[in-house]
Amino acid sequence: MSRSLALFAIGLVFGGGAGFVIAAGNGVTFDGHDHGAPAHHGGTSAGMAAHDHSQSVSLPAGPDAPSVAIQLHKDPMAGWNLQVIPQNFRFAPENASAADADGEGHAHVYVNGEKLARLYAGWMHLPALPGGAEVTVSLNTNSHSQLVVDGQPVAATLTVPAGGEGS
Repeated sequence: MSRSLALFAIGLVFGGGAGFVIAAGNGVTFDGHDHGAPAHHGGTSAGMAAHDHSQSVSLPAGPDAPSVAIQLHKDPMAGWNLQVIPQNFRFAPENASAADADGEGHAHVYVNGEKLARLYAGWMHLPALPGGAEVTVSLNTNSHSQLVVDGQPVAATLTVPAGGEGS
């Protein structure tokens, strides 16, 4: 019995090592996929199964087009409370990564261009931020494609006031 376990352990070590060598030889990395700012070239939810963030969904301008505004409120304890105010858009966490539906999805929150989180509601606490930091919120479809209206991403950006760390 112990010989079987020893052979099993040896197989795991060498098999895993071979797998890593093959992956490295083919340029595969194990750092996840990029959730950074998506590129803007017209598209649809095609490629949803691959979870492709490089697509965008273009919508015409008009009274029914989605938009977003954001506000930062100093938290009395520490940091900031980010308020996200969408228009003609509904947060739909129950449909995350599912098929796109008009007027619903989630938001992506960025600080100084680095993606911080997905957002499925109108409020989020942010830790202390240095004065001058930029907070951006973009609206995205269920399949993670960025919404674009009249060629512009549906997003809002605020700059943290100088000396306003909020901590």
